[in-house]
Amino acid sequence: MKRLFSPILLAAGLTLLQLALTPPGGQNTLHAENSKIILRHADMIEGGEDAVGPYRAAIGNVEMLKGELTMTCRRTTDYDGQNRIIMNGDVSISDGSMEVFGDDGVFYTDREVLELSGNVRGRMKDNSLAVRSKKGMFNNDESQLWFYNDAVGWKGKDQVSGEIILLHFRKSEKKGEKRTIDEMQLHGNAFYASPDTLIQSPVGYDQMSGKKIVALIGENSRIEGLTVTGQAESLFHLYDENSKPTGINYSSGDRIRMIFREGRMHTMKVTGNAEGTEYPASFRGEESINLPKFAWRAAENPWAPPEKKDAPVFEGLFDRDK
Repeated sequence: MKRLFSPILLAAGLTLLQLALTPPGGQNTLHAENSKIILRHADMIEGGEDAVGPYRAAIGNVEMLKGELTMTCRRTTDYDGQNRIIMNGDVSISDGSMEVFGDDGVFYTDREVLELSGNVRGRMKDNSLAVRSKKGMFNNDESQLWFYNDAVGWKGKDQVSGEIILLHFRKSEKKGEKRTIDEMQLHGNAFYASPDTLIQSPVGYDQMSGKKIVALIGENSRIEGLTVTGQAESLFHLYDENSKPTGINYSSGDRIRMIFREGRMHTMKVTGNAEGTEYPASFRGEESINLPKFAWRAAENPWAPPEKKDAPVFEGLFDRDK
């Protein structure tokens, strides 16, 4: 049975618990003073008791602050004795460099972790990376952002996918400094694909797949190293010194490692049961040579910009014409 507190008791309880709407020019603490979560706005506040226990709720256009993080949703529910805030409806978390959205979520105040579910999507605000999945988790203490359950992402022209996409942010040296990604991991059915841009038609895709892919990313947001492990496979379009297509290389092994310079692949090494073959250039665009589970999913990008001739385009991982 749900029981609402009387207005007088509710007001007193909310004062003691420091859960209140922010008055003009002021801010109030939500949950507990040492959690430093600020309730910046809500249309209505409510307190009561249900089958779980006594609760406090903020309802309507809820906005909370936690350090440099901003969290929003339609409703929050906070139960006594639980270090968590249940968030429902259009949940978001953001700072100056990234933003993530979901249908619902739970924020664990003691661990600074937000778990998200239902149509999860996130991006870097400079549009250098966008990801969507069915579930997600942001861990502020560990500087990690997880996307899992059919996760797919887009970094410029490149597409990544896997059961899990894990982004690790570079540690900030200064307070207020924007986050940048220093490592991206793909776990489970990991796949990396990029359109070969040297020849526009027919479209051919450079591809990599394995159980796990780890990409090291420099401060300029360019890939510096790429390692594929576990049933590693790759498919690349080859050219001579005059940019004339010479064939399409397929390689497989236990491990494939690539080193990049100036955004371009410099070296590639295949180890462990290494095998390979080369298709003639005439096979370009043939679906039969694509790696298993290849699927181009650019239409699913929730932040895909409209096609404009003068629109800026981020460099792809395998661009050779720049």
